[in-house]
Amino acid sequence: MNKQILKNNKLERRKHRVRAKIKGSVGIPRLRVSKTNRYIYAQLINDEAGETIVGKLSKSINKNGTKLELSLELGREVAKKAREKEVKKVVFDRGGNKYHGRVAAVAQGAREEGLDF
Repeated sequence: MNKQILKNNKLERRKHRVRAKIKGSVGIPRLRVSKTNRYIYAQLINDEAGETIVGKLSKSINKNGTKLELSLELGREVAKKAREKEVKKVVFDRGGNKYHGRVAAVAQGAREEGLDF
């Protein structure tokens, strides 16, 4: 089998394993982080209603810097929008990725702005 197909299958299994343990609600939404080689995405999701409360893409941040710095700023921006919607506590969903690098930077930025998880 192709290595890329195997890699994608493993990612999907990890994603489902993480998602089985995490559910977002109205009071405590799920902070979903997904990444590509170029961008990183962050969303606050209410799983009960199936709706996105806040969504942000690193491309939309008007700041130059490394991917890690943009990820940190993305976490801060999402936390600011969450506070506007009166969300204080979230459940972190790393989406099958390691809690390392850009994924951890988003979480750190969100914590710095006052989100609790």
